[in-house]
Amino acid sequence: MPTTTYTVLREATLRKQQILAEYQGYVREMSPHVLGWKNGREKALFYQFAGESRSGLGAIGGPANWRCVFVDELDDVSVRDGDFFTAPTGPQRQTCVDEVDVEAPF
Repeated sequence: MPTTTYTVLREATLRKQQILAEYQGYVREMSPHVLGWKNGREKALFYQFAGESRSGLGAIGGPANWRCVFVDELDDVSVRDGDFFTAPTGPQRQTCVDEVDVEAPF
């Protein structure tokens, strides 16, 4: 049974909505691209376009802004409408999620 957070992320992924969440103590603004499981845990691949990050952010559209996170490590998750950000090195090459449930439509 998916967690509440997973269900929220699933709908946002399908609708190409933005996610605001806290992860590892940093507030992040992200576009969800892939959602599913890795070793039985809920996991997501995001493109972070704003907010904070321990490793810093590159320019929007750059490959350095991909984030692979376990869903249960996200806090204060909210959804909003807005531009959907990605990079040319998109999720087609992802290894973040082994068992893909949904991918953002392109």
